[in-house]
Amino acid sequence: MHVATSLRLAVLAASIAAALPLGAALAQEAAPAKPQQPAKTTELQTVNVTASKRVENMQKVPMALTVLTPDKLEAFGQSGDTVLQLASRAPSVYAETSYGREFPRFYIRGLGNSDFDLNASQPVSMVYDDIVQENPILKGFPLFDLEQVEVLRGPQGTLFGRNSPAGVIKFESRKPSQETSGYARLSYGSLGTANAEAALGGSLGGHWSGRISALAQHRDDWIDNTYTGQKDALGGYDDRAVRLQALYEDGGFSALINGHARWLEGSAMVNRANAIALGGPSFVPGFDRYKVAQDGRNKQHLFSWGSNLHLAWNLGDMTFTSITGLERATTYSLGDVDGGYGAVFHPPMGPGFIPFPVETADALPHDRQLTQEFRLASNGQDKLNWQVGAYWFDEDIAISNFDYATFNNHALDGYAMQTQRTKAWALFGSANYQLADDFELRAGARWSHDSRDFKVDRVLSPIGGGPLQLAAQPHDARWSGDLTGTWTLNPNVNVYARVANGFRAPSVQGRVLFSDFISQAKPETITSYELGVKTTGMDNHVRFNADVYGYTMHNQQLTAVGGDINITRLINAKKTEGYGAEFDLEAYLTPNFVLTAGGSYNFTQLKDPGLAVAVCGSGCTVLDPLNAAGNALIDGNTLPNAPKWIGTLTARYGIPYGDGGEFFVYTDWNYRSEVNFFLYDSAEFKGKPLLEGGVRLGYNWDYGRREVALYGRNITDKRAITGAIDFNNRTAFVNDPRIIGVEFRAEL
Repeated sequence: MHVATSLRLAVLAASIAAALPLGAALAQEAAPAKPQQPAKTTELQTVNVTASKRVENMQKVPMALTVLTPDKLEAFGQSGDTVLQLASRAPSVYAETSYGREFPRFYIRGLGNSDFDLNASQPVSMVYDDIVQENPILKGFPLFDLEQVEVLRGPQGTLFGRNSPAGVIKFESRKPSQETSGYARLSYGSLGTANAEAALGGSLGGHWSGRISALAQHRDDWIDNTYTGQKDALGGYDDRAVRLQALYEDGGFSALINGHARWLEGSAMVNRANAIALGGPSFVPGFDRYKVAQDGRNKQHLFSWGSNLHLAWNLGDMTFTSITGLERATTYSLGDVDGGYGAVFHPPMGPGFIPFPVETADALPHDRQLTQEFRLASNGQDKLNWQVGAYWFDEDIAISNFDYATFNNHALDGYAMQTQRTKAWALFGSANYQLADDFELRAGARWSHDSRDFKVDRVLSPIGGGPLQLAAQPHDARWSGDLTGTWTLNPNVNVYARVANGFRAPSVQGRVLFSDFISQAKPETITSYELGVKTTGMDNHVRFNADVYGYTMHNQQLTAVGGDINITRLINAKKTEGYGAEFDLEAYLTPNFVLTAGGSYNFTQLKDPGLAVAVCGSGCTVLDPLNAAGNALIDGNTLPNAPKWIGTLTARYGIPYGDGGEFFVYTDWNYRSEVNFFLYDSAEFKGKPLLEGGVRLGYNWDYGRREVALYGRNITDKRAITGAIDFNNRTAFVNDPRIIGVEFRAEL
């Protein structure tokens, strides 16, 4: 069955590739002929970004940001990686998950949220084609046919508003144009890993152009379940996505219509019972990544779709923009949370000590998000440029929590339903003024209002708690903004100083299957200071940007995950401090050798002497002092999943061969230092420093429009603990093994 699926993917990609020339022939308006011998790029090109919601040269935007280009994204995701491929791929950026291929959790400068509830909010906002993706399920949309990814570090309270105190990650799809263009990529690798991706765009006649993009990813099940005796029982997936776009352009008016959808079927996170040794963050002796022993079930499916409409009117000195978005999603994710079989009262049990079984599922039967933004902006004035706008957000979600009796034929023995309606609106404005030839001042402010109506209804309790109904209505309104000064030392060097603040709206959680309470967190606020420099040199062959920063966060929203029971508890820390340094480097060392590098140092520290959280219920070595109730005092601890050091490197060397051909080697490496998985500090629940790399060897011809390559991901076959569950046993999440494959790519 797996081989057949892989073959279907191959046939699909081959069909799309074959259709590309046909699509070009059917285009009603022929695109200009491509040059027979395109000039080879031998210096850095201008990178335009929309970090300030207008198109600007990246070097002129006074904030810490990194741009990830399509070639990097294609390399990082060759083995079917999700959006988590961005982890450690830009300074100060980390990501992880406990949900498999959905629900990514991002961290910037140490600030993130390890909450696993489907109602979790995040301090890192993800914006796809100018539409914020609020629910964590929406944040996992695959990366394909993108123009670029922009990582904006630091608070973005003016233009992006609520829930962006750590930063924003912006995804920009490649837009339609009158020029016919397209590509197809097909790859196949170990573990039955197959990827097919294609896009085709061009004129639709008259003032219309269009583009269709599609992605299909597959992996065979590759993890044996030794308890059931089933070979290749877990680890596989089928992940598909499509995007349709139509663009109308006539004089000063444009309308861009976008429709997109995703279908996912596969394994949820595969939990590994007692895989972490007592006394340190290492695997137990004999651990085998290709095997588990579980008596619970595991499956995951997801369907999401959305549409957005971008309208723009050029009014001469001003442009009026309207952006309307709709996003919807449903999902069901079931896992053997204890990661083993049996229990101490139901022998046999293993691996290791299993105090009780845990087989739970979370579902999102309903998620509907509506957004509307209006913006009026000046058009390229000499000294003063400005924009004002209004934003509206309306989200309606329903969450189901299930518990199953593993020893009673997996019968349902726990059920609760959460519902929440969120309404938010904001007014904002920003301006930049050229005070002198060498000095520009930027300032912005935003007023935001947020309200939620939350209810939870427990119908059935697995621990005999009985029916329960609870409700909460958190709300908040506040200002946020930024002020930046930029000094132009010479045409190639800009220095800037930025102060900015942001906030995360109040949060509420209601996982009541195992508890009789809901928890709430007050709004968190942050003030950040940043000093940076942006430079180009060596006749535009080197680009180097760097910054130092410091921030203070008040009432940081934290999630006490697990501990003594399978729930999340929202808490606020009185104060959190952080500081660090970051850099990005791009260089053409020779016409055929291109190098990029990035790195960061991030220090974080909680400052709340009385703040305490429950410690592991699974047996671990707690390193924090305990209060009278046996809870860990976490004052002075670093934040969870906040590596101090992050480094990334890519290098490409090409050897010209023949007329328009080239042999090449491309490699990328990313490093992160040790991370702590939970708020409390223990010897076991950490991730050791991790260095992973990839390599790509290939040949391209027809001036780069055709390419065949051999690739490898995690080429050193590094085995690492990437996350944990601490309330039942020392359960671990593990990274993927080495994947070796081949790929073919063709462009029109």
